[in-house]
Amino acid sequence: MKAQVITLDAKKAGDIDLDDGIFGLPERGDILQRVVVWQLAKRRAGTHKVQSRGEVTGTTKRIGKQKGGGTARHGAGKVSQFRGGARAFGPVVRSHASGLPKKIRALGLKTALSSKMANGNLVVLENANLKDAKTKGLISKLDKLGFGNALFIDGAEVNENFKLAISNIPHVDVLPTQGANVYDILRREKLVLTKAAVESLMERFK
Repeated sequence: MKAQVITLDAKKAGDIDLDDGIFGLPERGDILQRVVVWQLAKRRAGTHKVQSRGEVTGTTKRIGKQKGGGTARHGAGKVSQFRGGARAFGPVVRSHASGLPKKIRALGLKTALSSKMANGNLVVLENANLKDAKTKGLISKLDKLGFGNALFIDGAEVNENFKLAISNIPHVDVLPTQGANVYDILRREKLVLTKAAVESLMERFK
C-alpha cells in the first residue's frame, strides 16, 4: 500500500510504499490487550513492603492467662491486632513482570501500526529535523498539521533540537524507532512516523 509523505510545513513530499504485513493487518483487540498488560506489568516497581512477624520487635510471651481473663487468648505481642504488630501476608518486594512470547510482542506492535493506518491516524513525515530548538515555532507547525495529541517516532536517533522543542508540549511525545511500543502508540490519537522510522520498522520485521 502507498502512503503520502508530508513535511513539517504541511507540504507534500511524495509517496512511500508500506508493507501490508506490517501496516495492513486486521484489528486484534485481544493481542493488543495482552501486550499492553505485559508492558504495564513490567513497568511496575514492585517496591511495596510491610514488616513481617520476623521483622517486628516485640515479646513472644503469652499475654495473660489462657483462661479466665475474659478476653481473647493471645500468644504474642507481634500480631497484627496490636499496635506496632506485623501484618499477616503483607506485600513484599517482587517483580510483577510476566512472560510473553516474542511472536506475540511482534504481532502486537504490527497490529497497533495497522490499527492506526486503518483508522486514518497514521501520518508519514519526511523528517523531524528543526534548525532551532524553539517550542513556540514547533507548536505553530503542529497546529497547522492538526497534531494536538500525537506520538512521533523517528529513526535510530531523534533530532536534538526537535526533542528539546517538543519536550514542553503536552500530549505530544517523541521516541526513537527502538522505543516504539504498543502502549505509547495506542495512548495517543495520531501516530507520526518519519521515513527513517518506516524503513527501520520494515527492516526490523523483514
